[in-house]
Amino acid sequence: MNAKDKVTAIKGVGPKKSDLLSKLGIYTVEDLFLHYPRNYEDRRTVTPVCDMKDGMKALVRARVTHMRKNGFGRNQNVYLTCEDETGTFEALFFHAGFIANTVRFGEYYDFYGTCENNGRRRMLHPSFRPADDRNRGIIPVYPLTKGISNSEMINLQRRISEDGVYIEDYLPEDVRRRNNLCDIRYALSNVHFPEDRRKLSEARYRIVFDELLIVQLGILMMKAGRNPDGRAISFSSSVDEGEYIDSLPYALTNAQRRTVSEIMDDMESSTVMNRLVQGDVGSGKTAVAQIAMYKAVKSGYQAVLMAPTEILARQHFEDIRKSFEPFGIRCGFLGGRMKAAERKECIKEVQDGSVDVLIGTHAVISDDVVFSRLGLVITDEQHRFGVNQRALLGKKGEHPDRLVMTATPIPRTLAVVIYGDLDISIIDELPKGRKPVATEALDEKERDRAYDYLECELKNGRQGYVVTPLIEENEETSLKSVDEVYRELKDRFSGFEVEMLHGEMKPQLKDEIMERFRLGEIQVLVSTVVIEVGINVPNATVMVIENAERFGLAQLHQLRGRVGRGALRSRCFVITGGKSETARERADIMEKSNDGFYIAEQDLRLRGPGDIFGIRQHGLPDMKMADMARHVKVLKKAGDEARYLINNYEYFCSSECDMLRNKVSDMFGQDMTFNL
Repeated sequence: MNAKDKVTAIKGVGPKKSDLLSKLGIYTVEDLFLHYPRNYEDRRTVTPVCDMKDGMKALVRARVTHMRKNGFGRNQNVYLTCEDETGTFEALFFHAGFIANTVRFGEYYDFYGTCENNGRRRMLHPSFRPADDRNRGIIPVYPLTKGISNSEMINLQRRISEDGVYIEDYLPEDVRRRNNLCDIRYALSNVHFPEDRRKLSEARYRIVFDELLIVQLGILMMKAGRNPDGRAISFSSSVDEGEYIDSLPYALTNAQRRTVSEIMDDMESSTVMNRLVQGDVGSGKTAVAQIAMYKAVKSGYQAVLMAPTEILARQHFEDIRKSFEPFGIRCGFLGGRMKAAERKECIKEVQDGSVDVLIGTHAVISDDVVFSRLGLVITDEQHRFGVNQRALLGKKGEHPDRLVMTATPIPRTLAVVIYGDLDISIIDELPKGRKPVATEALDEKERDRAYDYLECELKNGRQGYVVTPLIEENEETSLKSVDEVYRELKDRFSGFEVEMLHGEMKPQLKDEIMERFRLGEIQVLVSTVVIEVGINVPNATVMVIENAERFGLAQLHQLRGRVGRGALRSRCFVITGGKSETARERADIMEKSNDGFYIAEQDLRLRGPGDIFGIRQHGLPDMKMADMARHVKVLKKAGDEARYLINNYEYFCSSECDMLRNKVSDMFGQDMTFNL
């Protein structure tokens, strides 16, 4: 048996067990090796009964002296009285009648669980098995699926370990030495069956380092290969973008001016611009993009802007067209639901160069869209697009400059990794006159306060959003659904137009509803998070978020950003149904801060990066053990090593690094060698 064999090569794993393991992503022996424990239980020391303290986890060896039961069959509750030479305790099992048939009086068992000691010693649902010193040690706890127990997983791991299966070390020896890393055999042995805490720590460090190194190598390889022949557009330094900036109806903030300066330097340079503009909701990213478009067009090139929804793209088109008309810059629009003749005419004008700036949805990457002289590619809310869509847009021209924008603030530590193939500009300042959105955290009993306020605003001619986490009511949960809240508010605000919006509606219907809301024909929009990235409705002054505990902080902040889009005072109500400490902490953070970057840091602390950013949609592969929120120091060390390897081009391309480069390709799901 070797690492590349199918998992059925392991004794005792047949087709049925293999199907269960596949649900965990385990198809080969190597996959099983790389299925790491999610936690560990320290069962090295047997705790005497007299030392059982409330709340402690302990391994207790005791004999069963008495049993009592209530209920019938499998739903019986079983109470075992257990003792050692120091005292007695009770082990409780609810709805576990089968246990009554497995226990023998007078025999010793090893019980492991959380102790209670409030006047009497107890364990609730401990794991237990006949007393044996083999039960002791640091016990791995694995991610599981229904049909496979932790004990089975441990036995499978022991089996391949005892059979001498091993994975060849893919890190060259000098990389291991330079970073003080153990070899992979030592790491895998001790991550599954650690002899002590020190060896476990060494093993985990090696695996975390590997994952962070491979991710950063992949990103740097993409960055190195994004313009292999070195050709690029150098936009004219004689174009005076100041003329256009002066025409804007507002003054740029210092942060916008700094970002514009960085973009202009990139555009005038002899290398391809690949820049991310990251800014909070309402920070003025679009104005910065317009200045870049102006520069491109006045230098003799075309520009294209791709937005995630038709209605957002249409709004960009209307605003940008008005802004560019006085300068003789012609804009075109391309969406998925245009009439055939209209679409054909737009495509013709893009190809013959009549259209200077094309604005649209992913329709702009269609095969039949051909540009005359594309020089600048802009992606708005880029996290809504896959990496491949972004790449396809860039291939519409000969080495065009690229600008991507996101209103999802990401802590710089993470941004460097997630967007490592991009240079980063941050707009961390809101335009003058923009009033911060006041936020109030309420519990379920205080809901009426939010809706009373919304009613007052509606009577003053304003509009409001109400966001819920579910589409339909579910009898098994107390969460508010769109349908339930819609019916309730339809009655409550009978004098106003209330409409419902959710992701399962047809795109055309969604856009029609959003357009009616934008025009003021709908006063209250009850929605799921489909409006998280939406259009600009300055008249909307109230945001009510039901069951806010179901949303992450970054998402709550994005939703809040739908209001406060103009000079009107706006308010957001965060209604929390959950009683957990984390839910309360989230609500407090929302009340205290409107700073998206601070909120992103807190969200990272509370939830970790995978949950927040949907890492895969950013093009960043999954990691099994590394957590960028906790492993910042390792992230930096692995980043230093990744840069060292990329800078030592000949060595990294040598046979000594073959396995490491293959590992990068495996993680990113594509052949990365073309980038070198």
